[in-house]
Amino acid sequence: MDPVTLETARLLLRPFDPSDADAVYAACQDEDIQYYTPAPSPFRREDAEKYVGETAPQGWAGDRDHILGAFRSDNGALVGSFCLTRLSEGVYELGYWAAKEQRGRGYSAEAARVLCDWGFAVLGAHRIEWWAMVGNVPSRALAEKLGFTVEGTLRHRTVVRGEPRDWWVGGLLKP
Repeated sequence: MDPVTLETARLLLRPFDPSDADAVYAACQDEDIQYYTPAPSPFRREDAEKYVGETAPQGWAGDRDHILGAFRSDNGALVGSFCLTRLSEGVYELGYWAAKEQRGRGYSAEAARVLCDWGFAVLGAHRIEWWAMVGNVPSRALAEKLGFTVEGTLRHRTVVRGEPRDWWVGGLLKP
């Protein structure tokens, strides 16, 4: 699938390109991004270059990971990364991280909402799932704001920094 560009009143969601590596690198220095997401820790400049130059384009080319960078329309600042990952026919997972300095302004909800709407309308999703490590309260608050129903807790779903961690899972059904 060819990458798309989506717009909201305050944001432009577009495919990452190599010129975004500096902004991704800076954002991913945040300890919360390195702890709560699959981002490498420590997050190196090479990781940012690989993410924008290989991971994101390959996700689109394989029609599996539909990764977009969200950028403010007023100044072009990186808000975060938002993705719909195909899990099975009609089922996608919403994943995201937000740059620390852009949090608390409603940008993540705006970006995630337009991406979910696109997933239902264009990808043919009938269900979008959200997963977050227990303790990632901001992620859960965003999912609930978007209308996701928290459906349960998966005990010891992954090992993070040597310790088993529980995860929340939720779902949003096509309206």
